Amino acid sequence: MSSGNDQQLPTEAELAEMDRDQLVALGGKLDGVELAEYPDPWPVKGTRAEKRAERTIALWFTLAGVAGLAFLIAMIWWPWQYAPPTESSQHFWYQLYTPMLGITLGVAILAFAVGILLYTKKFIPHEVAVQQRDDNMGAGSDELHRQTFAAHLADAGNRSTVARRSAIKRGAGFGVGMLGLGTAILPLIGFIKNPHKDSGTKDGLYHTGWKQEKPGEKVFLRRYTGNPHEVVLVRPEDLDAGSMETVFPFRESERDDEHALLVAVKRADNPVMLIRLRPQDAEKVVKRKGQEDFNYGDFYAYTKICSHVGCPTSLYEQRTNRILCPCHQSQFDALQYAKPVFGPATRALAQLPITLDPETGYLMAKHDFIEPVGPGFWERKS
Repeated sequence: MSSGNDQQLPTEAELAEMDRDQLVALGGKLDGVELAEYPDPWPVKGTRAEKRAERTIALWFTLAGVAGLAFLIAMIWWPWQYAPPTESSQHFWYQLYTPMLGITLGVAILAFAVGILLYTKKFIPHEVAVQQRDDNMGAGSDELHRQTFAAHLADAGNRSTVARRSAIKRGAGFGVGMLGLGTAILPLIGFIKNPHKDSGTKDGLYHTGWKQEKPGEKVFLRRYTGNPHEVVLVRPEDLDAGSMETVFPFRESERDDEHALLVAVKRADNPVMLIRLRPQDAEKVVKRKGQEDFNYGDFYAYTKICSHVGCPTSLYEQRTNRILCPCHQSQFDALQYAKPVFGPATRALAQLPITLDPETGYLMAKHDFIEPVGPGFWERKS
């Protein structure tokens, strides 16, 4: 039996008895490969330059492992809970949480990449080969070509001398291990804190900062003026017809509590869009079943957290009465209980029930949202 080049091919029995060097030679001959140059990167073994190169590469891999370990430590134990600027020490470390995650992970990946590049440059043979290729008449590679190709790969690994470079192997193993551990822990990190631990309070997934903490408590609609410690409440006459304003919860008990005032405007699920419809538009409103009394006259309040992936729905189009999310272009109809009419969102925005406090004349929330705000999660029933 012979190939198109009239080369005598070995039988299956002969092929099984060949060692790697013989398979490499046979594969090159069958594939029409001519090795113009196949230099040994280190013809003289054990030189100082070779050892120095090995130590340098091992150092980069070790650095990758150390940075990967630092990433895990920062992700799990670094102070991540918000601390106000008034608590200078805690606030300083809190501000460094996200930068530390980025720096440690970036250094780990960069160091590992540098180690691989240096190893390829210093220890992988840089042969020069000329080869004529065909696709075996469209049939792909047969068993003979697969075995000889595998032999070529094994030979390249052997010539790279990785098997006898324990420092590099240990460093690379450490780096890969830490990066792999970080990859495995990253999706699990959210389970370290039980999201339902405080499910009955305003800190749970089912509630927001608009939840009354005690019976009869009044939670007012508060403007944000740029100063988180300034309290400016909203009266109906403060908004023109066809306008929208972002508001936050305020309790009288928090008036002199700078930390609580700051948290109220920083908490992710607190922002609410207060919309005052034009009279001619208010007549066209279609209310959601069970939420017929959630508005106060022409005033409607919807969460600012998009039901798609939680972006801020910060745009309101007066002419069409549509609420827009700039992240993925979801649109919600303010005249139909903020139900989605365009884009990937599939649920209406949660509506906050509001009314007027007869004693002060300020707008206030009747109670918290009756459904979780924002995107879905496993246990969500709506």
